Amino acid sequence: MNIRRRFKTHAEVHAGTLNDILFILLFFFLIISTLANPNVIKVNNPKGTKDTKAKQNIVVSIDKDQNIYIAHRKIDAASLDSLIKFEVDKNRSTVDTPSVVINADTSSYYGEVFRVMQSAKRAGAKVVANVK
Repeated sequence: MNIRRRFKTHAEVHAGTLNDILFILLFFFLIISTLANPNVIKVNNPKGTKDTKAKQNIVVSIDKDQNIYIAHRKIDAASLDSLIKFEVDKNRSTVDTPSVVINADTSSYYGEVFRVMQSAKRAGAKVVANVK
């Protein structure tokens, strides 16, 4: 008779340290994702007192030389209305009311900012000004 005990081993993965590593990576990527906004042209924004955040669907930037940008593309001032209308219509499929964020330099002309605001209103978008 064979009366030997058979040792059964259980394969077990220790995942305690894996949870810690994934938690740290999650925090790292959350912090990094809030710091970077790739759709912004560097301008000197005016000061403001309100602290409201708007979803940045369409970013229109006006620099100190009165150049107008939609995201990173420099556009001609003559085609401003049609390009904003195109961007608003493109974003309307995902968002009910797209918002146009105006990111204007403090030394840019008020008339250019007003033209962008009028174009966005005509296209049916919400207009937001970016301030510090």
